[in-house]
Amino acid sequence: MEFYHSVTGGDLTMSRYSEFGVSDDPTEADKIMHAQLIMPSGLILMAADVPNRMEYSRGVNALSVSLFGDDEEELTRLYEGLSEGGTIGEPLAKAPWGDSFGSFTDRFGVDWLVNISPAPQA
Repeated sequence: MEFYHSVTGGDLTMSRYSEFGVSDDPTEADKIMHAQLIMPSGLILMAADVPNRMEYSRGVNALSVSLFGDDEEELTRLYEGLSEGGTIGEPLAKAPWGDSFGSFTDRFGVDWLVNISPAPQA
């Protein structure tokens, strides 16, 4: 989340399990119970660590995060910043459906899709 915050800016808050006394397991004390990143654009990204009592099985292509909108400058900046140190799947480019689209796997193994629609005409 701190990396995502460094790219997006905005306000990041994180609460650990120990702050709320929800676990007696000392190995969970520093795990993140709730993280919220409110980006300057108003987009909100939330995340949490998996507690030890829950099974965690990372799957291939188990999830992806999608960013959609018409702010080409902002979404291009996010694509470039979040993909740094990761692997590009599809370079951000004009897609057959008329939007710009790109995909990547970030440095933490999270898959991202970015779709930029044409801005509405005034």
